[in-house]
Amino acid sequence: MLKITMKLNKSIQWLIPIGILVVLMLLWEFCVWVTDVPSWQLPPPSAIIIEIWQSFGLLWEHTLVTLWEILIGFCVSLLIGLLLAGCIAYSQLFQRSIYPIVITSQTVPIIAIAPLLLIWVGYGLTPKVIIVALICFYPIVVNSVDGLKAIDPDMVNMLRSVGASKWQVFVKLQIPTALPFVFSGVKIGISVSVIAAVIGEWVGASSGLGYLIIYSQPLFLTSRVFAAIFFLAIMGISLFVTAVLVERIMMPWYFNEKRSSAVDRL
Repeated sequence: MLKITMKLNKSIQWLIPIGILVVLMLLWEFCVWVTDVPSWQLPPPSAIIIEIWQSFGLLWEHTLVTLWEILIGFCVSLLIGLLLAGCIAYSQLFQRSIYPIVITSQTVPIIAIAPLLLIWVGYGLTPKVIIVALICFYPIVVNSVDGLKAIDPDMVNMLRSVGASKWQVFVKLQIPTALPFVFSGVKIGISVSVIAAVIGEWVGASSGLGYLIIYSQPLFLTSRVFAAIFFLAIMGISLFVTAVLVERIMMPWYFNEKRSSAVDRL
């Protein structure tokens, strides 16, 4: 009975935001119809759906370009971010010299760096990948450093008292402790990666959803602009959900613990 109740609660949690979204779409459609706003200025949801249907091939082609930029840039930021976080967590020299630079790097607007990347590396895939990596890099590093430092000293002493080596302490204790923090940074990074790719395409590109938005705007193809934004939103949600699924696969003990705590509170 308890499991059924929990499943019903989860279903309701999903149905409420979906219901709110449907109501907002209907309200949007009604307001546009009543006020007779031109479709080039504010298209109704029905016009956006028709545009998605008619231009699906074009939208999908540009979606694949943007997705490829995101995946490469995010993988680069994840690899470098984890390596740098390990160095910062284990070395006082890195913590005092590199960590402040990592934090300071976020004070520089990425939109100001993007035109310089075009000068340095030219057009193509490379500047978009760099922009995505720069934006995703920060939350991964900061959260990973916090996770590696969140280890319980008493647990370390207990493992060492039974003869555990530094490597065993790292594998058996520090990695499991740090993983929730790492995935928090991953989920933030993968969410903002879509924004980063669009910024890169706005500055200079010949394909991608960001480019399609910039190209369609002066032609007053507003429905296509909204359709591209819809694809970007779906992409961002899908990437976030993928990160959550990977998190659940890699940390089953963590979610079993949370589930047990939730049941105990009922």
